[in-house]
Amino acid sequence: MESPSHYDHDFSLSAVDAKSKKGFWAMLLVMLGFTFFSASMWAGGKLGAGLTASKFITAILAGNLILGIYTGLLALIASRTGLSTHLLARYSFGERGSILPSFLLGITQVGWFGVGVAMFAIPVQKVTGLNIYLLVIVSGLIMTATAWFGIKALTVLSSIAVPSITVLGLMSVGKAFNDFGGTSVWFDIVPENPMTLYSAIGICVASFISGGTLTPDFTRFSKSSKIALSTTLIAFFLGNSLMFFFGAVGSAFYQQSDISDVLMNQGMIVWAMIILGLNIWTTNDNALYASGLGFSNITRLPKKIMVIVNGIIGTLLALYLYNNFVGFLNVLNSMLPSIGGVLIADYFLVHKSKYIAFAEKKISKFRWSAVVAWGFGVLAATYLPGIAPVNSVVSSIVVYVIIEKVILKTETL
Repeated sequence: MESPSHYDHDFSLSAVDAKSKKGFWAMLLVMLGFTFFSASMWAGGKLGAGLTASKFITAILAGNLILGIYTGLLALIASRTGLSTHLLARYSFGERGSILPSFLLGITQVGWFGVGVAMFAIPVQKVTGLNIYLLVIVSGLIMTATAWFGIKALTVLSSIAVPSITVLGLMSVGKAFNDFGGTSVWFDIVPENPMTLYSAIGICVASFISGGTLTPDFTRFSKSSKIALSTTLIAFFLGNSLMFFFGAVGSAFYQQSDISDVLMNQGMIVWAMIILGLNIWTTNDNALYASGLGFSNITRLPKKIMVIVNGIIGTLLALYLYNNFVGFLNVLNSMLPSIGGVLIADYFLVHKSKYIAFAEKKISKFRWSAVVAWGFGVLAATYLPGIAPVNSVVSSIVVYVIIEKVILKTETL
């Protein structure tokens, strides 16, 4: 088993050691920064335009419950093993087989990083008139620099961004209610093109389940399983729900799902740029951090090197990615939830929550059972009726357990 020749504070290729574990508040900030995701506000805007306020609340609670269960299980595995998503994948997919999930997860996060850089630069250029290419390069390099410092920088950034976004978001919502007549008006709004509650729950789940597959990359630093689980659940029920709430109110009253656009309409242009920057910054740093771990697993190079490479690539391609890559990213996103399903099935159902320590276990080169189960999950997401990511996770779990326990008769490690 290889290990870094220097002390790796990001534990790219090893389990997190005890002295690097973090307590409740530090982990809560990291996880809230993880779930403060711009796409959740856009999804909230879509839900806000198609649902009554009461149905909207029901949808986000149900959707985040599903997300909480999925990410909570992954958080438990990571906190007990100290391993990232990519190193956990070596147990089920094999050492070489883990290249598949690492590549899919890594390339998706690099893509979203580039899209995020453009999402910040384009509106700032419209307001300030600054050169768009200069804005892209400067913002991309700054985001890359903070991601290079790893989990410590993510904690510091989240400690600033999370309360700032929360306060400004609530101020904006408060002004909207005050200007339009209060919360009762929101509850009285009847959508012109109503959406079914079932579809709304599906949108809520789909908006973050792909990113949620990377939960272990962060919760592996938790001092205990209790901290990992509680901070993950709070992050989704509070953090992700707030993002949906901000988007829904903006959509209902201003016909804008992005809180930065809402703030502009409210005459707070400077605040709009700040909140847009902070929101995208936290999202992008988490994306770049996770992609660095993924490509570190593939190349065996330190995560910091891969962060720089990925950041430069994402920055240089930012405008192209923004204009052309979102559709492809959505295709990739359909391939990711079943990865988490395989990890959950292997740890909890096949090996009964008992893994041999990563440094001591002889990892198989390739395990076909995981790849087949992953493939079934992708097919289920594509062709079965219902909530696509849920179909993906459940199908991959069932197929993997059948192959491992019935066909291969795998014993607990």
